[in-house]
Amino acid sequence: MPFCSKVLGVPLAKVATWVMLGRSLRWLRDDGLLPETPHIQDIPYTAVKEAVLPWGRFPGVDTILGPEMRSTGEVMGIAADFASAFVKAQDAAGTKLPASGSIFISLRDADKEGIVEAAKQLKTLGFELYATDGTTAYLKERGVETTAVAKIDEGKPDVVDLVDEGKVDLVFNTPAGRDRYRADGYQIRTATVRHGVPCITDTRGRSGRSAGMAAANEGPITVRSLQEYHESL
Repeated sequence: MPFCSKVLGVPLAKVATWVMLGRSLRWLRDDGLLPETPHIQDIPYTAVKEAVLPWGRFPGVDTILGPEMRSTGEVMGIAADFASAFVKAQDAAGTKLPASGSIFISLRDADKEGIVEAAKQLKTLGFELYATDGTTAYLKERGVETTAVAKIDEGKPDVVDLVDEGKVDLVFNTPAGRDRYRADGYQIRTATVRHGVPCITDTRGRSGRSAGMAAANEGPITVRSLQEYHESL
């Protein structure tokens, strides 16, 4: 919804202050400061915001997001559809999603169901998929061909070797517990930081990345000014 400076003639900052001081929306409506029926406007575009996190400045840091993390800024991508807006936001944040190559997948059991559709889409785009034994078996049972890679200390080459050798262009990894599997994940994620390989650790980001990569493969992303977007309302 477009930004405005006033609500029914009352400065927006004043309305916001009343809300923060404990005035309910019902009070504001009863006092005539807010309409009974909110004005909803369809917007013919999508905006995606992304935090800029300086992983590359701290070699050895684990890229798992936590409450102690602080971003160095935020960026936003705007486009007619979500996928294109997502690509723009990622690009502006310094995360270059690959248009081709290989992807490594290692997920805890609770997260595996959500990767199936994204993995199928990535295979359709021509990406080669690598995964640990458990994830490989899970995906193959669901019709997604994947190449198994040894876990760390269980054979060579393992996933860290593939990242070090430049054979992986994107990593999907979610942490699993506090035992050796968590330690394996740490080594995988720190290897991606060393080599500037995008690493996705949140379960909600998978579908967005795969959709964005599909949009990027369809052709160049167009650019429009904010004024042009505003005129389309």
